[in-house]
Amino acid sequence: MSGLRKIVLLVVLALFMGSGCTEFIEPSLAKAEMRLLAPAEATESNSYQQTFWWQQQQDALWYRLQIVTPSFTRVEKLLLDTLVSADKFTYTLDPGSYQWRVRAENGSSQTPFSTQSFTIYPASLKEQIVQVVAPANTLFTASAELKYSWLNLFGASGYRLQVDQNNFVDENKLVLNEVTDNLTFTQTLSLEGKYQFRVRAENATENSKWSAVREFSYDATPPLQVTLTSPANKQTVATPLTLRWDELADATKYELVVYKSDSTTLFSSIYPQLVSGNSATFNAGSAGETIVWRVRAIDRVGNKGVFSGFFSFIVQ
Repeated sequence: MSGLRKIVLLVVLALFMGSGCTEFIEPSLAKAEMRLLAPAEATESNSYQQTFWWQQQQDALWYRLQIVTPSFTRVEKLLLDTLVSADKFTYTLDPGSYQWRVRAENGSSQTPFSTQSFTIYPASLKEQIVQVVAPANTLFTASAELKYSWLNLFGASGYRLQVDQNNFVDENKLVLNEVTDNLTFTQTLSLEGKYQFRVRAENATENSKWSAVREFSYDATPPLQVTLTSPANKQTVATPLTLRWDELADATKYELVVYKSDSTTLFSSIYPQLVSGNSATFNAGSAGETIVWRVRAIDRVGNKGVFSGFFSFIVQ
């Protein structure tokens, strides 16, 4: 190889390697500064539920939020240490003096912490609201056993949990209306369908506001049996070919299983295969080989229908 060609090759390699490496270098956050927005420095509040808000950093993947009492220079208790992907986080605290701080992080660097102080004063329970933890709003579940949970609210001696299927139109006909002194409650559902629930704190003299109503849906019914459509059973076909079946309204995906001719041995390690639509491409097998397949539907909560009957085809 001539000297000129060697030089050209080295330049090309250097450019290629340089452009490739930059794709994997994260911008450093070390010199960036976090700006905390709320609660502002020295905030005094009678609301036990606080929303912590900060300005986002362009190159951050997440933010570390920490809350202590009374201060980071004299920590008596670490109340929260969590990673948050958004720019807000809501948390319920008892009356007291606190400091909170946030730093932005990515895979290789982080900003310095920014810190602010705030104070929460005791107040009437009726001005407070319970912070619900679970279940998440609009949850879909196939499990009849459902666990509710919420955060402690200062001044409460118990918590009233109400569950309904009619948006609390008639409080005399609720699915559930229970008072507990725990921060969790487990219910066994008897009917499928959509539910609403809410929680409030209570003591001997007053009640808090109701939490925001959340919804969930309980579905334990599996999808119907899938009907295979093409290729027709026992047909001789050329590959590649498309395996098709009827689409079901309540299915979000399908489980396709392809077997050897004995209807037991999997054709290859890629099966069973999850498919989002009602078709899949098959491009394998040897001439004269018999292939067997079947499909079942899966709904959004994971209920699995019964398998279709077996279909087979012969590779042309």
